Amino acid sequence: MAELAIRQPMLPRVAAQHLTVGADVMPIVVIMGARQTGKSTLVRSHPTFGSYAYLTLDTVDIRAQAKSDPRALLRRAPRLVLDEIQRDPDLVVALKEVIDELAHEGKRTPGQFVLTGSANLLEMRKVKESLAGRAVYTTLWPMTRREQLGLGTAGMWSEFFTSPAAQWYDLVIASTAPAADWREHVGMGGYPIPALDLPTADQRAVWFQGYIDTYLDRDLRDLADIGSPLDMKRLMRIACHRVGQLVNRSAWSSEAGIASTTAYRYLDLLEQSYQLVRIEAFAVNRGKRLIKSPKAYWSDTGLALHLADSPPLSGFHFENLILCDLIAWRDSLPRRPTVMHWRTTNQDEVDFVLEQPGGAILPVECKSGERPTHADAQGLQLFLDEYPNAPGGILVHGGTETFWVADRVLAAPWWRVQ
Repeated sequence: MAELAIRQPMLPRVAAQHLTVGADVMPIVVIMGARQTGKSTLVRSHPTFGSYAYLTLDTVDIRAQAKSDPRALLRRAPRLVLDEIQRDPDLVVALKEVIDELAHEGKRTPGQFVLTGSANLLEMRKVKESLAGRAVYTTLWPMTRREQLGLGTAGMWSEFFTSPAAQWYDLVIASTAPAADWREHVGMGGYPIPALDLPTADQRAVWFQGYIDTYLDRDLRDLADIGSPLDMKRLMRIACHRVGQLVNRSAWSSEAGIASTTAYRYLDLLEQSYQLVRIEAFAVNRGKRLIKSPKAYWSDTGLALHLADSPPLSGFHFENLILCDLIAWRDSLPRRPTVMHWRTTNQDEVDFVLEQPGGAILPVECKSGERPTHADAQGLQLFLDEYPNAPGGILVHGGTETFWVADRVLAAPWWRVQ
């Protein structure tokens, strides 16, 4: 076996700035995301949280104290990190009580507690307290390409909103990101270990398989009784074969050989644990009838490819690669935009529609080919005709050239914008 690559020191993450701002405002900072995205590493290397006492609920004795005397556990240090909080949801209720007591005593300050969790606490039925008004939430997704390059950012999506469309060409050309093959990045994914430390496909396959086994045997059981792990794995594989396609839960449950109600619950669990990503439809209807079903993606392209038994790469995998960058960008901002898709009953479509809280919108189309044509921009042009308030559209492609492929539609290489 080849030697493992030696990773450079902790690479900056796009979510770090949001955590710093949150710690200046709220007494509790919550960092959520799939296991192995680097949550613990981020917290322990963060300049604000590095000196905090660190407790993990993966440890048996810490879980035991959380059950027997949660208030004493939470009072162990004035500033505390609690890792993998989803392993004891009742601790969140005790934390609310302790925070309120500290406020009454005049000892409540911003950034006192940091929680990490491998599941979405806001959607877990076992979590009875949202910590509203006491906590700020952020999500750490698998690493973006620019994070892997050491830049600590996601793509230039914000710049497209803040710059006039006439400046987009110069903006993209000015990007100094090195050229890359999207196929290689799909296979590596964004989990730090396989993306940074494992140089061969065989090594990554071993890691991905171990991740799946651990996820099924332990992580999902923390969330719910899944009955048959084999049924869940079968449904996961079906979802990975359909990245970028409309969610059809009835068809998927039939193919998996499980009840539709079970499939619905399993898909919800996959989403709660940051594996499945559902992108809702852009619902503003001016003159066309729209498809309102969500589309399904995976939070990590490398894991999805492994789960699907490494099928031939397609435009859907390229689309999923772009989506991974978009959701990391979205969740790093204090005023979060929405990422949606647009499709009409006539099958006209745009892969992604980005909408800012103030209503500004940007359509983005993904084409894996190296030489996009005017025909590839048809969906974007139809969208721009329907929604003239959009300043223009971006056609992200797998080639190297940046050019105006149609009126108000800029074709840009994926590695320049992402």
